Amino acid sequence: MVEPVASQALLALRDQIDGLDKQLLELLNQRARVAEQVGEIKRAEGTPFFRPDRVAQVIDKIRAANPGPLKAEHVSAIWREIMSACLALESPQRVAVLGPVGTFCEQAAIEYFGGAADMTYCANFDEVFHATASGSAQFGVVGVENMTEGVVTRSLDLFLHTPCHVVGEVSLLIRHNLMRKEPSMHGIEAVLAHPQALAQCQNWLNKHLPDVERRAVSSNAEGSRLAAANPAWAALGSERASTLFGLHITAHAIQDEAYNRTRFAVICLPQTMATPPATGRDCTSLVVSVPNRPGAMHDLLVPLKTHGVSMTRLESRPARTGQWDYYFYIDLDGHPSQPNVAAALAELRENCAFFKMLGAYPVKA
Repeated sequence: MVEPVASQALLALRDQIDGLDKQLLELLNQRARVAEQVGEIKRAEGTPFFRPDRVAQVIDKIRAANPGPLKAEHVSAIWREIMSACLALESPQRVAVLGPVGTFCEQAAIEYFGGAADMTYCANFDEVFHATASGSAQFGVVGVENMTEGVVTRSLDLFLHTPCHVVGEVSLLIRHNLMRKEPSMHGIEAVLAHPQALAQCQNWLNKHLPDVERRAVSSNAEGSRLAAANPAWAALGSERASTLFGLHITAHAIQDEAYNRTRFAVICLPQTMATPPATGRDCTSLVVSVPNRPGAMHDLLVPLKTHGVSMTRLESRPARTGQWDYYFYIDLDGHPSQPNVAAALAELRENCAFFKMLGAYPVKA
């Protein structure tokens, strides 16, 4: 196919863009060289390389200074990648995620750390916690809650015994696509996906593929990898996964809830990163158990009311002691550095048979 001949006006604009691109490249490399110097100072002083609060400050400042026509969210995405690439020159951040390549967990990690992070792909969330706790990865990203299917129970159970704490969260809009090697839905024998993804698409699957086997696998990306090897199988996953595994999207966005979001927690050892400072919009997460006696739950809630602390989430998990005891996972609105939150936490600790702070971290508006 012969390319149309460009007009002189278009050629002139392309030349202008080429010149601007060269200037941008030079400026980005100047920034990278300064970042390398920053890395040397941090290494000598023993200060943390990755500072999410610093990333947020820089991006907020750039967004405020943006005159357009670039949209603010696009500017944020560009600067996050610039800072991620520069940080990789200072010290690459090793991040454990649920694998293989193409999971929503990996997507959440990219949104938080940028695309230059060094991903470690794990078979399940147990391995993510182990890699982070052992130090083979500096950070981990795990799913904790979906808007339609509720909490990821395995993640909650793993939080009980890990030395890691939560330092951040990502709320990701989840769109599940039906994907396979063939360009049509004819002849599908099985749909492979993570159990939560299958549950989030059950109404659509009941209507359109009622007689097709639904097979649970460790992740949607693993389902995509398997579907790429068998034309009779289909997978549920992201558009990125379809590209990575060479699959056709035969049905777009089949999740039962259009506004389907999943929360992911960013975890690390306290020596890797301390509790982030208060931002004015923070969440404090903890897990507690109370004695099995009348009024115990009431006693748990009184300190929150007394000190004006709002509870934004309460989940229970069996303690598996054989005594009908439960662990309660609680999210509080606020930061432990706030006097009222600190006072409520101190009283809570006195009333609990078990008390563990899971972390305090900024949340997005």
